[in-house]
Amino acid sequence: KIFRAIVTCIGHDGTIYILPKSFEMELNKLMTEIQSNFKCLGLLEPYCWKKGEACVVRGSDTVWYRGKVLELGGTTLQVQYIDRGFIERILQCHLYPTTLYTGIPPFCIPCQLYKTVPIGNFWQQDAIDCLQELLANEEVEIHVQELPNNPWGKLSINLYFGGMSLSSFMVYQKYCVAEDGQDIPKLDLLEGDIPVLPSYLLPPLPIPGDTFPVRVTHLVSPKEVYICLDPSKNLIKQSATEGDASCDSELEGLDEALKWCNKCVESFPLVTHFRTEMPCLVEYWDGLWYRAKLLCIEEVEPVKILVQCVDYGSFSVVPTNRLRHIPYHLLKYPARAVRALLAGFKPASHDKNTKRIPYSPEWSMEALWAMVECVEGKQLFASILTLSPEVTISLYEDDENLVHMKLIEMGLADLAE
Repeated sequence: KIFRAIVTCIGHDGTIYILPKSFEMELNKLMTEIQSNFKCLGLLEPYCWKKGEACVVRGSDTVWYRGKVLELGGTTLQVQYIDRGFIERILQCHLYPTTLYTGIPPFCIPCQLYKTVPIGNFWQQDAIDCLQELLANEEVEIHVQELPNNPWGKLSINLYFGGMSLSSFMVYQKYCVAEDGQDIPKLDLLEGDIPVLPSYLLPPLPIPGDTFPVRVTHLVSPKEVYICLDPSKNLIKQSATEGDASCDSELEGLDEALKWCNKCVESFPLVTHFRTEMPCLVEYWDGLWYRAKLLCIEEVEPVKILVQCVDYGSFSVVPTNRLRHIPYHLLKYPARAVRALLAGFKPASHDKNTKRIPYSPEWSMEALWAMVECVEGKQLFASILTLSPEVTISLYEDDENLVHMKLIEMGLADLAE
């Protein structure tokens, strides 16, 4: 069985506690009922607690949770939050004995990784810290492999985050090994020394003539831009197709995969083999890592590489310590940014502005900034005119007004014949 779940807790012994997404509504309903039934401060009078006794626990957030007493000792008791997995030492004044909810099984499920053995036969503290940092309160995909021998035992699972296997990641990090005869897939990272480099897939494009919503993510010149299709806006004039739905899920899948990669990117090795068009991860100025491809070496001392972010189209020159190997599973998602030429206008023949774009001197810098103002952060619409030899589009502010008309009015461009 495969299902989505929230990781609620990582136990001190490496147990992974999960809350299936399908249980969330029922748990929320129970929590609301508990809050309405318990409005006191806890049991203030002396009480003889017993090991294994059911109770409710007033958490640090002042919310009441179901609990179970695990160990006795002085003024504090070791208690487990049975719907979350957490174990804490709690003052007795924050507990209240009750049998009101003992007929409802715990909502969270204790799990262990299937057929993996931690180094030294128990999970070391650095491995538990890694699991905690990676998984706490995150939504993951669970593949059930083996049921426990008793109802209170641990479920044996394979866990996937952002398309990556947790078992593969922990083996790669040398926190554990596969049990004898168990085949755990290797965590595949794209190395630069392979004979044939894979490349990013191209995104599917709408049929020429159809109008579709886009965002301009990067400008090279007023005429040359990078656009991202925006399937979240259901404004395409053609009828909705299965392809639109799959494109939506692909974008969500890529966002999730990149989120997870950013959490564990420090474990991916730095790029040491540099080849043109090689896919990689690049750290941008905001501290996040994005999918990119290498273009060329710009500087030698120290080495700096020109890269392009394939999901935005932007270019950047970065030092080698901001380039890391990319996991293969990130290559299955098409690049988001599409290079396109805008039709219908050309550089103004009498543009007297002396500041020109260095790599495209037919255009003035003023024309470039005017186009930036026209498109930056705006929901625009496009219609494809040709797909070959280059993608050529008409770009609209709305269904009728062409974006480049403002440049014409300002004398920064002429209409093309």
